[in-house]
Amino acid sequence: MSALGHYLEEEGIATVAIALIRPQAEKAKPPRALWVPFELGRPFGPPSDAWFQQRVILAALGMLVEDGGPVRIVDFPDDDPRIRPDVSCQSPFLLATVSKGSMETLASRLEAEILLLHEAHQRWMAQYQRTTVGLSGLSVGDAGRYVGDWLRGKAPPSPRDGFSAPLMLRFAVDDLKAYCLEAAASGSAGPSSRQLGDWLWHETATGAALHALREMLLAEPDERLRLIVANFMVPAARVRAA
Repeated sequence: MSALGHYLEEEGIATVAIALIRPQAEKAKPPRALWVPFELGRPFGPPSDAWFQQRVILAALGMLVEDGGPVRIVDFPDDDPRIRPDVSCQSPFLLATVSKGSMETLASRLEAEILLLHEAHQRWMAQYQRTTVGLSGLSVGDAGRYVGDWLRGKAPPSPRDGFSAPLMLRFAVDDLKAYCLEAAASGSAGPSSRQLGDWLWHETATGAALHALREMLLAEPDERLRLIVANFMVPAARVRAA
């Protein structure tokens, strides 16, 4: 977007970019950019905090009427207020995490954990009237069973026409991650995204199962499957050291 700003400005359209990676913005040299110290994917700060997000937007728009240029990068002064863990947050009850064990054990515990999270996810739905679950087109239970079959070494066929099995695996995994994180964020507490990530990847049977599945499938001969597994199953910051 920083580079695109130059083309728009040549057509007489004033621009200001929101930059999440400052070195990248410095290399692209945008006409105007507001650098924000937030995590990737959240350029306006924490979700559901309209007052803070408005501050970010107004700071960016304010650059349109300020002097400076032809390249100007301004730092937003405040961190994400939700970067600190919410000590009042209590994660939903889960099975004891099994990080090691047979693939059958991991698959069974993943499927059982999804059922345990149902009530918490229903609270999320009632609270926010929306969900990001649904990419796969499967029910959460079916998505869990599909991922579980991969863990069991069955390499199941795609359950949807027009979608390859590796792509459906990616979509099913994305649905399970969204389901777990939404369930954990239900209620009055405001856990930070890092807090939620720590919970999913270190404390849940689902996280343990996805770690194990990634390691297993990276040894498969299917290059497309390996590419999907390497890049989309577990966030890079959460991949365990070999």
